[in-house]
Amino acid sequence: MTQQIPQPLPAGHQPGAELTGVRNFRDVGGLPTIDGRRVRPGRLFRSGHLAHATETDAEFLGSLGLHTVFDFRNEADHALEGPDVELPGVRNVNIPLTDPADGREFWRMVRDGELDQLRGLLGEGRAAARMRASYRTIIETRTAEQSRVVHALAQDSVPALMHCAAGKDRAGLSVAVTLLALGVEREAIVADYLESSAPHNRYRVRRGSDAPEARSPEVMELLAPLFDARGEYLLEAFTAIDERWGGVDRYLAEGLALAPETLERLRDRLLD
Repeated sequence: MTQQIPQPLPAGHQPGAELTGVRNFRDVGGLPTIDGRRVRPGRLFRSGHLAHATETDAEFLGSLGLHTVFDFRNEADHALEGPDVELPGVRNVNIPLTDPADGREFWRMVRDGELDQLRGLLGEGRAAARMRASYRTIIETRTAEQSRVVHALAQDSVPALMHCAAGKDRAGLSVAVTLLALGVEREAIVADYLESSAPHNRYRVRRGSDAPEARSPEVMELLAPLFDARGEYLLEAFTAIDERWGGVDRYLAEGLALAPETLERLRDRLLD
């Protein structure tokens, strides 16, 4: 069956704050499940990293009553952006979903890659193919990490905030997996994911040089697929689930080792 790529959610769908130093923040509350329920507002949030949160940002985040912040960045991400700001009384759990070596190579390419190098690595559709492969790899190889997150949410970790660097890929996949476990409709999951491409949500790409050629239109066009939220990326993750496990139910039961009673607790905590 062909999977359709939904359009982004209408502006204003997600209530949130105008955070100065945190990109891509939103509450995923309100998303509909297949059985007619909805994700409860104020229980699950997503964003980019918190390393540059201002004092006002931190005050707002502190007002959410968060129990846990899940940080899916690796050592290379932390070296580039720094650690999250501390939120009093909030547990910070770091679960890297990509290897530091991959992260170092990625950020070196983004910050310092010259035009010819970027053409060779990213041109002619290679950037989008790289992203699709990354999503599939995380789904197929990081089942232990995803299982840990969902089990924690079912046990005691809500309200929770999930983030990576941009809040799009690793956090996007972890949010998507959680929403699948809640029974949220796939089209609604993709529509929420596409919000990460809104101009006010996008990661601010930094280059290592201030020279005009470092941010030329062609350079930025080559880098764009790495920082876009494209429906095809998340659909690749869904396809991986369907191809390897035959669907969401087996993925949750066998891939993530989620017992029926765990799923029931998760849904009781996060659904209206």
